[in-house]
Amino acid sequence: MLSFSAVLRRRARGAALALLLLAPVAARAQEAKDDTILLTIFLRHDQSKPLDQINEQLRQQGYYKNFPPPGIEVVSWYVMMGIGQVVTLKVPASRLREVNRAIEQSAWGGYRTEFYPTYDYKAAAEEQRRKNE
Repeated sequence: MLSFSAVLRRRARGAALALLLLAPVAARAQEAKDDTILLTIFLRHDQSKPLDQINEQLRQQGYYKNFPPPGIEVVSWYVMMGIGQVVTLKVPASRLREVNRAIEQSAWGGYRTEFYPTYDYKAAAEEQRRKNE
């Protein structure tokens, strides 16, 4: 069992990694239409289970068939070693609940989840660099 300070260090490290990861993902993502958002989802592995057991649970729960829901665009999907998977989706605002339900019904138990709305900052960052050169 981890000590309290070890848990805090792990969470701080995870938050720092999230910030490092989200910036380039948002910069590479296509500019979202007015009715779409970018949604980054952390699928954190349940480290109390071996990977084969996690995959079997996800299969039994229909995760591989149900996530992401049909018609939801995957912008990026990475493995973050020691954490799990990080998925960025382009989601019409009207389908946000559908994405959430797909996770709740098929991923929980194999993964702990975190959701982060993101946006494409690339053009604004490039403009700032040009203005400040």
